[in-house]
Amino acid sequence: MEDDQPPLTALEVDAEALAPTETETATFGMGCFWGPDCRFGAMPGVVRTRVGYAGGTEPDPSYYSLGDHTEVVQVEYDPARLEYEELLDVFWANHNPFSGAHKRQYRGVVLAHDESQRDVASTSAATLEDRTGQSVETAIESLDAFTLAEDYHQKYELRSTPVVGDELESLYGPSIVDSTVAARLNGFVAGHGDRDQRESLVAEVALSPAALSELERRV
Repeated sequence: MEDDQPPLTALEVDAEALAPTETETATFGMGCFWGPDCRFGAMPGVVRTRVGYAGGTEPDPSYYSLGDHTEVVQVEYDPARLEYEELLDVFWANHNPFSGAHKRQYRGVVLAHDESQRDVASTSAATLEDRTGQSVETAIESLDAFTLAEDYHQKYELRSTPVVGDELESLYGPSIVDSTVAARLNGFVAGHGDRDQRESLVAEVALSPAALSELERRV
């Protein structure tokens, strides 16, 4: 009987939750990458998120040697459930597209993976200008390369949550960056996602009582 089945582990939830046969990827710069990692991670249809550095020419960027690169978030998503235009809507709404950043590290930028994305982003920017009567300063460029940020930047809000972060890190290890469950929980602990989404996932993830208690308190 179904009631006799053992509880799902977080890894099993990950395998069942969002595993489309085909995904697409979008890359955005919109200030410090911790916040966008949370916001996109909570969205249904997003499979995984990762933060890193892109948009510059210096080789091998790192957090303390960024050169001319920008902090960005990569969003891997299921195109059968989520459209690129919907990601752009979130992007425009969550940074100031009408003024340039004081530092290139935190600039707003769409880094298109192909000409189709670039065309869609350009059309979206033009629509925003028409609607607001303001000039969009956010850059739209082609993505040349992406460098994954250091481990401690990945799923930062989740890692900063007592008990839960430690337990998931021990469960996933370095693969936490590719975890759908971790992406969702990272968004949820930051206050994103609706209540039903949060409660449904928390009910399925098999964590210790202490971790579940902390997670329920946060979400």
